[in-house]
Amino acid sequence: MKRRSLRLLLNLAFFAALIAPTAAIGATRPAVSDSNSNEARTERYFQSVRNNPNLLLAFLREMPKGGDLHIHLTGSVYAESYIQWAAEEGECVYPRTLSFSGPPCNVPAVPVKNAFQDTGLYANIVDAISMRNWQYSGQSGHDHFFAVFGKYAQAVNSTTDKALAETAARAASQREIYQELMLTPTGKDLATLAESAGWDDDFGRLQQKLLDGGLPQILAAASQQLNAAEASRDKLLHCGVPAADPGCQVVQRYIAQVSRGATREVVFAQILAGFLLAGADPKLVAPNPHVVGLNLVMAEDWYVPMRDFALHMRMLDYFHERYPHVHIALHAGELVEGLVPPKDLQFHVRDSIEEGHAERIGHGVDVMNESRPFELLQEMADRNVMVEICLTSNDVILGVRGPQHPLSEYIRAGVPVALATDDEGVSRSDMTHEYLKGAEEQDLSYQQLKKMARTSLEHAFIGGASLWRDGKAFTAVKECGSENPGATQPSASCQKFLDGSEKARLQWKLEAEFRRFEANSWTVPNDRNPAAPPEKISKKTATQWTEVYDYSTKTIYWRPSITGGIKYVKLDDINFSLAGTKCVLDIQADGEGDMLSRFTVIY
Repeated sequence: MKRRSLRLLLNLAFFAALIAPTAAIGATRPAVSDSNSNEARTERYFQSVRNNPNLLLAFLREMPKGGDLHIHLTGSVYAESYIQWAAEEGECVYPRTLSFSGPPCNVPAVPVKNAFQDTGLYANIVDAISMRNWQYSGQSGHDHFFAVFGKYAQAVNSTTDKALAETAARAASQREIYQELMLTPTGKDLATLAESAGWDDDFGRLQQKLLDGGLPQILAAASQQLNAAEASRDKLLHCGVPAADPGCQVVQRYIAQVSRGATREVVFAQILAGFLLAGADPKLVAPNPHVVGLNLVMAEDWYVPMRDFALHMRMLDYFHERYPHVHIALHAGELVEGLVPPKDLQFHVRDSIEEGHAERIGHGVDVMNESRPFELLQEMADRNVMVEICLTSNDVILGVRGPQHPLSEYIRAGVPVALATDDEGVSRSDMTHEYLKGAEEQDLSYQQLKKMARTSLEHAFIGGASLWRDGKAFTAVKECGSENPGATQPSASCQKFLDGSEKARLQWKLEAEFRRFEANSWTVPNDRNPAAPPEKISKKTATQWTEVYDYSTKTIYWRPSITGGIKYVKLDDINFSLAGTKCVLDIQADGEGDMLSRFTVIY
């Protein structure tokens, strides 16, 4: 077997081809500063398994994910749970429409519990109240999705505690530590009050009518009901005992939903209720400390939300001017070409920010259809407006996936982004699979996913100052700047800072979880074929290699993407010396190929 040593200097063209995949994303992927750090090792392992769906899924399931800032409580529950709860309450279902109703079950309705003995009925209910098999429903994904909520409306009555428990338990299993759940805190009493007050173009006068008509009492009752649901949730999860469910450790806060498809007086009343519950005027109405903001919900493309969009923005502007400390997140840009006329794709995101004072945008899918989109992206980056990215939801409802999704444009423009589930029960998804779609369909790196997890807590509405003085570079505040965030024992000054901020404590916890996660001994399964002779190192084949790192042997391999079987060139005793513009690697190639003692790459 012929073996000889030689030294190669790769020409610039060859090196450019070798690093082309990395260069293509260099503008959007943050660099790992220390190639020997746990974070860098974790990134290399992630890259080595990103084309293996099973290993990638296992990796992402254990990855810390921070918070979910865009999740509807009723939509977070899986259909199977609603069937179980409805059966326990003696509720009914219409086999033809698959809509739930209260007892008694008069023909043609049948008891929901019948589905436990009728597999066809059970399957049909699951399909009807979720996105499972929606392709066979005869509806578009959009229409099927929004029809779900009317079908199971009866089943959600008096289930807030169960829904909170289910979503908390699932969040814990997904390595989430925080949720901001959208829910409707007030019931029919508020709508009745609003309808009786009627409409008034004078917002101040209408506000006073609602207050005088009993709004403070309605909100006090709503707050008590929410507190009771939390207490019941804790019992369901067995919180406070040794056998407590991990969901007890998930911090849940709430966003007051406003149904923008309702009449204008009801929308106004719900916006006012959301502001007051979130602490707009504690002297007037005692706030619920766990309600941290408000959001407008329902299909953005429906007639009333489209017709009244500008009116809704004026309502928000009116209340924001009086109560600027109340947080606002808004659904905006959950639209695509063909769903509405072209002119209606051009302003929802911008107006939600400039007139509706949104600190966060949910979806933002049509941003590139907005007037002057690049100016808008720059404005969002400058104003630090975060976008809640819901990949599964945008796929099944709008048909937007892969390169059609504007996520890469948001990242390129420096707009803060974080992944979210939207309605994980209806969509039959979870946060791990949102991360999986991010990696597989959006080509996100581990560093980018980690940044999104941090961003979710940075832009959470939970009270307190941030751990980060720079919420994009994630540089710690001066009180905690002399130590590594997430360390076991913070300094006295840092501990004092943490004690005064719920947000900072969550952020510190996330950093600790990342430390533990990245300390794992990542091992790439030995899928190499040692019998296959290594490929000769040449410009032709080397440009097609991808890197694989085996942490069990601390060896880097190059996997050639060529025909004729899987072949590897082993790189022994690797040392990356990143000094100036050189990257020096020590290499050996066995078999009949040339043995290279070293080659130097010039950037």
